[in-house]
Amino acid sequence: MALKAVLFDLGLTLIRTASFPEIYRQILARFGVTASLDDIARAQEATESEADTSTYDDNLREEFWTNYNASLLKKLGITDNVIFLATQIDKLWWKYSHVQVFSDVEPTLSQLKTKGLKLGLVSNGFKKDLAQILGELGLKKWFDVIVCIESCNCAKPDKEIFLYALNRLGVESHEAVFVGDSVKQDYEGAFNVGIRPFLLDREGKHPCHFNKIAGLCELLTML
Repeated sequence: MALKAVLFDLGLTLIRTASFPEIYRQILARFGVTASLDDIARAQEATESEADTSTYDDNLREEFWTNYNASLLKKLGITDNVIFLATQIDKLWWKYSHVQVFSDVEPTLSQLKTKGLKLGLVSNGFKKDLAQILGELGLKKWFDVIVCIESCNCAKPDKEIFLYALNRLGVESHEAVFVGDSVKQDYEGAFNVGIRPFLLDREGKHPCHFNKIAGLCELLTML
């Protein structure tokens, strides 16, 4: 059956930012707190393994991120002014993220639209953050559907977030492809619900056995 929709991840697929540890390090340094990038990365991994997004409520967004950051800070061995630092990290996050759109994004999205394809965004971000980012970067106009964590109270690679996006677009899994940079969250997550995945590997880091593209413009000759 003919292709009807193309779904995209956001971070490191359509946009790039400073790394999570680097953003954290810079914000902490602003308040005189020192932490290494490696320690932050380890604390991030441990904190994300404990985070529960299944009951996320956007009305409690600030509480969620305060608790998340407080947990991460404690894993770094930081015990002074934890709640203050946790709230400041949330407040200052995007200021220190240095968000940029990859140069191949809008030309590719424009051409896909010209082909009559539906476009969807599936992100493990939260509604308020996505609204801010997509609004500031002018990307919202391209997408027929934008799906985030609170859309269905789950995150990639959970099958439900992919199925929710397909349902919103009105297409079957075999009528869509998914493009993302994460093997686990994007590639395997999409594959497990029957969506053909493309692994975006801009830096050539992944093995050749994946269905890879080095840039978004390659999609235009492959779909």
